[in-house]
Amino acid sequence: MTDSPDAFTGLHLVRSFGPATAVRDVTCAVPAGARIAVTGPSGSGKSTLLHLVAGIDEPSSGTARWPALDGHPRDRPGRIGVVLQRPALVPTLDAGENVALPLLLAGHTTRAARQAATEALDLLGLADLTGRLPHELSGGQAQRVAVARAVAAGPDLIVADEPTAALDSAAAAHLVDVLLAAAARIGAALVVATHDPAVADRIGTRWQMVDGVVQAPAEAAC
Repeated sequence: MTDSPDAFTGLHLVRSFGPATAVRDVTCAVPAGARIAVTGPSGSGKSTLLHLVAGIDEPSSGTARWPALDGHPRDRPGRIGVVLQRPALVPTLDAGENVALPLLLAGHTTRAARQAATEALDLLGLADLTGRLPHELSGGQAQRVAVARAVAAGPDLIVADEPTAALDSAAAAHLVDVLLAAAARIGAALVVATHDPAVADRIGTRWQMVDGVVQAPAEAAC
């Protein structure tokens, strides 16, 4: 077990949307280097919890912290990489430009952003796709480009929300290979929400969500 600060800690997290509560009093931690699968049926709160972990949403009550970042993700661009269910690539930009775009928006120079994008695509075995536009990519290739975009800045934490949902079983298995290899290479923690037991089994620790509550082994939620 690493002595590095946790990638995320949440204390009594609640997230409500009007009268509906998606996350109910969740206390959990994502240790540095962890591999966690968040499972549960649709509507159980998986995506909402991941959005809180990634810092792209705020809890209605409770405390969310990122000890490894020494601050909020909004003030530390690139330190948390996010992969969504759909690649959401900009259709007029090629793969390399899509990967570089968040780095440019975060203030990196064009040269540094292009270099980091090239390295991320090469890491994921996508160097030959650098100049292709999104419509020229298969679904699996596009999602792997989205992973490259998430890891290009060398994040401490990768959060992936149902990243294999739109893929066939072979492409899904390959994407999990890519996520695990990329997280290992850059030393990032990895949290994946998934409906697929085959994906969850490969990730490692499992957090089962039921009605907005995490049911996890004692060592996973603290």
